[in-house]
Amino acid sequence: MKLCIPTMEKGGLDDMVSDHFGRAPTFTVVDLDTNDVLIVKNRSEHMGGLGKPPEHIAKTGAQIMICAGLGPKAIDMLSSFGINVFVGATGTARDAIKLWTDGKLQPATHDTACKDHHH
Repeated sequence: MKLCIPTMEKGGLDDMVSDHFGRAPTFTVVDLDTNDVLIVKNRSEHMGGLGKPPEHIAKTGAQIMICAGLGPKAIDMLSSFGINVFVGATGTARDAIKLWTDGKLQPATHDTACKDHHH
């Protein structure tokens, strides 16, 4: 199973979880079966590139998105790619994975979406 976490700087397990999903500089993708870590630079339109972040994440094969929070459009788009989203992550990517495996993150819904991202 592959998990994806939006990260603040260069990515990786010891990088901090980004507070803003769409503007995260990197996405850290972790394969729990092999322990492989893939760092994907955010090249979406939010960062001057093309496409939306969920489109780039879907190409990695991630099945789970773990983040601090995100807007309803991002939740819907990730869901359309079959990616389950969990919110409430804090700390490093490694911390976020532990929170998820311990069942301490909640599934993302329109009720748990960031209220200032209804654009």
